[in-house]
Amino acid sequence: MAIDPTARVADGARIADSVEIGPYCLVGPQVELARGVRLISHVNVTGATTIGEDTVVYPFSSLGTPPQSVHYRGGATKLVIGARCELRESVTMNTGTEGGGGITRVGDRCWFMVGCHVGHDCAVGNEVTFANNVVLGGHVSVGDHTFLGGHVAIHQFVRIGEGVMMAGMSAARDDIIPFGFALGQTGALVGLNIVGLRRRGASRAEMHRLRRAYRSLFFVEGRLPDRVEALAREFADDPLVGKIIAFIRAGSKRPLMRPRTRGNADATAVAEPEEAN
Repeated sequence: MAIDPTARVADGARIADSVEIGPYCLVGPQVELARGVRLISHVNVTGATTIGEDTVVYPFSSLGTPPQSVHYRGGATKLVIGARCELRESVTMNTGTEGGGGITRVGDRCWFMVGCHVGHDCAVGNEVTFANNVVLGGHVSVGDHTFLGGHVAIHQFVRIGEGVMMAGMSAARDDIIPFGFALGQTGALVGLNIVGLRRRGASRAEMHRLRRAYRSLFFVEGRLPDRVEALAREFADDPLVGKIIAFIRAGSKRPLMRPRTRGNADATAVAEPEEAN
């Protein structure tokens, strides 16, 4: 354990032997830092916050502060951050609320660039990347392998499916299907996140089936529930399409994001994620 003499670690904090706490950091009494955690400097970790192994937190980040919710009444809520994450400068994450499950949770191997915010009661998956200044409202869920471009804003209670990409400066107030690619100030689907699928090793045949399912879901006549059931029958043995179907069937408080025009039927994400900052 290496603690800079200018840092302040409260009695009761659980600090693993190999943790590094840099200059002017503040660590509260209910904090748990697992093996290999590094707080570079000027980091505030408070509340009932757990940070997983080998996660690195950069200056001026603030983790475990109370939720920004008028419904919070001071209950014993938590923030749980996974292993091997990287939180760059000025990242903020709040604990949960009593009525929202009580836990804000972030998965493993996530990368949060400068100025990102994870609101109360959010559930962020594994291997997720947030570019600069991405903000999540309360109760948002983000699936594994998702990339959100710079200055993306997500409305409270929105569900973002696995493998989604959102272009920089976009916003979402509706749920986004797994593997979708969203663009625009109020957010509309413009196709599939082909870049992300390729990076995860999806075959050409799998991507072809996903494109066919996407067109059938959004660009044929009939009621959406009927189209979903037709997809379920046609793609009964396809696990990727099955994730889209399960996501839609699960439902939520928010409507489903859809394409605005037929011209989006064949659009795909073509920019490399690093270019979306």
